[in-house]
Amino acid sequence: MELEQLRQLDAIAREGTMSAAARALHLSQPALSRSLARLEAELDQPLFDRPGRRLVLNDAGRVALEHARQILRDERAMRAAVDDVARRTRALGVGTVAPAPLWRLTALMIERFPGLVLTSQTLAEAQVESGIHDGELDLGITLRPAASSGVRSSRLMAENLSVALPVGHALADRSSVSAAELDGETFLLFEGIGFWRELCDRHFPHSQFVVQEDRAVFEQLARSSSLPHFVTDAPSLSAPMPGRTVVPIRDAMAHATFHLLVRDGGRREADEVFDWVRGRRSGRPRPAAPSVAGEERPGRVTCAPGR
Repeated sequence: MELEQLRQLDAIAREGTMSAAARALHLSQPALSRSLARLEAELDQPLFDRPGRRLVLNDAGRVALEHARQILRDERAMRAAVDDVARRTRALGVGTVAPAPLWRLTALMIERFPGLVLTSQTLAEAQVESGIHDGELDLGITLRPAASSGVRSSRLMAENLSVALPVGHALADRSSVSAAELDGETFLLFEGIGFWRELCDRHFPHSQFVVQEDRAVFEQLARSSSLPHFVTDAPSLSAPMPGRTVVPIRDAMAHATFHLLVRDGGRREADEVFDWVRGRRSGRPRPAAPSVAGEERPGRVTCAPGR
């Protein structure tokens, strides 16, 4: 008895005739008739009464169909569960203190790990470090190198904060500005900027912030309003907007260096990514599997929101 025979039994019961079931299954009618005959021989019972051209389930057929449909449901559930395991096996959990270094990590991985999925969370520095140490995260991105034993780190990138001022603003012609000079302004602020959000609250205590959680709404307001907003030199956050002058902020708080963290003894895939990224920075890419699934095929790294 094969799964295909159970699918055929289900189709015959639904369609009511051998010819209709054969069309639904893209089989010839003789082939379907022979398959049903083999199934009935295996069960040692006819499953259908045959009044005229129609096929009507008898008592044995109804019992067989009930079990067949349950087996088919179980088969679909098994496939879904196995697929889910495969997806989770290919996924690495990443905790990051800011979005830009995550995008940088993704860009570095695209050419070497096609199909690998990153599930990301934006977390506080201490949460990233503890998540790596406890094995809850596969990779971490922090502002400082690893401080605990059993965790390796490598410099990933630097990011520098600037302010986008409307043309005609009193500070727009400056080559750089200080946080003290900007304090007291009302800023348009995107919520999803990670640790930069806390720095803004800390270093601009007399400023007010018009906070937007939706990126598209933020960008629309940045183009249409006269409020200053922050940008960085990360490629995805540095697109110029008409009517704006970008002025670097010279304080130390406006300059961040990010580090990639991985735990010793963690997942092999996380080690391979870490070694590849570190090798790229040193100019000596280290060997790594072409993909987590071990197949050389085109694709891209997918970055998905995490827990």
